[in-house]
Amino acid sequence: MSTRGRSPNIRIWGRVAMLCACLLGASLWAAPGHAALFDDDEARRQIANLKDQVEAAQKAVDDRLNALQAKDDTFSRSLIDLSAQLDALKQDIARLRGQNETLLNQIENLERRQKDLYVDLDARLRKMEQANAQIQEKLTAPEREAAKEKDAYEAALNQFRQNNFGLAITAFQAFMSAYPSSQLLPSAQYWIGNAYYALRDYKNAIAEQQKVLATWPDNAKAPDALLNIASSQAEMNDSKGALATLQQLIKRYPTSPAAEQAKQRLQKK
Repeated sequence: MSTRGRSPNIRIWGRVAMLCACLLGASLWAAPGHAALFDDDEARRQIANLKDQVEAAQKAVDDRLNALQAKDDTFSRSLIDLSAQLDALKQDIARLRGQNETLLNQIENLERRQKDLYVDLDARLRKMEQANAQIQEKLTAPEREAAKEKDAYEAALNQFRQNNFGLAITAFQAFMSAYPSSQLLPSAQYWIGNAYYALRDYKNAIAEQQKVLATWPDNAKAPDALLNIASSQAEMNDSKGALATLQQLIKRYPTSPAAEQAKQRLQKK
């Protein structure tokens, strides 16, 4: 029978058996019938050698078995670790699937809510438009003109609030041309100067604010125009001009909020 399919353990034990057979033969050979061939010392030496070989073979077998056992233990631990990792991975996948389903549900709910809000907002806007149209129909011609005037001013001011300063300047200039007798002209002119200041065009900011002072010196925007001029002068490193403008503001409009700000600036100098 071929030994190729036998395990290393069987082959090792085969060698041990052969050595034991040799030891037995040596013992028989050393029997009294053969004393003429070998003396006692030689027989004992051969027996000792065979014993050593058997012990060495036995040790080799034990070492081999221990090594195989160690490899088997390591492999078993690896399988256990891999199984634990697979279980953990399965748990993670299950948890992620649960989270994904939750997110999908939340998204679907959010989409439904957005759709509902859009429908509700559209309905409200239509009602407001209808109400506004009804109000416009009831207004007299002067009232409708006043409403348009206010809307045009608010539209220009919204451009400024949105930091669209160039568009704000254009819109306020168009407003002043369309409504030359409006009471909002001083405010429109002030915001034009303020928009130039925001654009860091300090020369035009000063020029536009001076128009407020020249045309509407008693308007509530006049003190603010002076304060803006002082700010523009300070940005241009004209410290003397800014100081003089602040002093002029306090003198001309002592009770205005702008005068209070001017006083605070002078205290810091």
